[in-house]
Amino acid sequence: MRALTVAPKQSGSLEVSEVPDPEPAADELLVDALALGVCGTDREIARGEYGWAPPQRDRLILGHESLGRVVRAPRDSDFESGDLVVGVVRRPDPVPCGACAHGEFDMCRNGRYTERGIKEIDGYGSQRWCVETDFAVRLDPRLEHVGMLMEPTTVVCKAWEQAQRVGERAWFEPERVLVTGAGPIGLLAALLAVQKGLDTHVLDRVVDGPKPGIVKALGATYHHDDVCEVAGKLQPDVVIEATGAGPVVFGAIENTGAYGIVCLTGVSPSGRTLRIDAGDVNREIVLENDAVVGSVNANLRHYHQAAAALAKADVDWLAGLITRRVPLDRATEAFTAHPTDVKVVIELDSGN
Repeated sequence: MRALTVAPKQSGSLEVSEVPDPEPAADELLVDALALGVCGTDREIARGEYGWAPPQRDRLILGHESLGRVVRAPRDSDFESGDLVVGVVRRPDPVPCGACAHGEFDMCRNGRYTERGIKEIDGYGSQRWCVETDFAVRLDPRLEHVGMLMEPTTVVCKAWEQAQRVGERAWFEPERVLVTGAGPIGLLAALLAVQKGLDTHVLDRVVDGPKPGIVKALGATYHHDDVCEVAGKLQPDVVIEATGAGPVVFGAIENTGAYGIVCLTGVSPSGRTLRIDAGDVNREIVLENDAVVGSVNANLRHYHQAAAALAKADVDWLAGLITRRVPLDRATEAFTAHPTDVKVVIELDSGN
């Protein structure tokens, strides 16, 4: 079968390769792949910035935003042939640390976790793949063409869970949220905010392309002005930060409402210097009981939350996030960004 593979930490090594067909273990599903979402992590691995092949291997099958259909399932499992499924990305570390031992493997303390398509386990970027039944999640059949959005949705489900947990230190009834960044993570964070009944605002620097219309169709408000100006007027109760851009991060932190919560999901590049008034930021956080929390990855609980959120969503709106689809034999094209891209998807089923 064909698969999208890379030699980790070697720029220019991305290619579609022939690999052996998978053989499911007794506790695994055999899955026909349908599609694969491409994100910044995949592009960074393709550029050779990081990534780890399975032990004793030189190449890694890329891809963690999966979508497939079950071909064969163990008799005693809750799955059956024809089910639409996604595979969880992270696996607990083998020790395990306390967090992994309690199912919170997204909070692994010792860094010995592994991840499909990223760290030491082949990903889902092949025409067929296997996944343990304990790390597979069934999707509503309506999501057949958009279900690869599941993994990024898990990221924002966790972010919202973290914001809720922090807020419940005391009385907490948020009304207004600002999402910074209108990429897939930001737009899906806004989807969850709207589902929660919040007054939802999305900030991005672009004025053209599909993003303003996607936000409007969600029933949220789109902004493209400076973050300090926008957040200063809104005084949001919660900010979900999805850009990783330093000025946006600190502009959001400085301009929340009292008892404001900023959840950081974007990863900032290193090597850039930003001048800030650290004393003013500290004073703001302390005197207003504000909180800033980082959030990355997701555990099985968040996958089930994401499946429920997507099942409630407008499928046509979700489809609008997918601005480009490419077949597997041209998969490398998905790694060159286009100005109007929101989410790029690689079609993996045999018809392409």
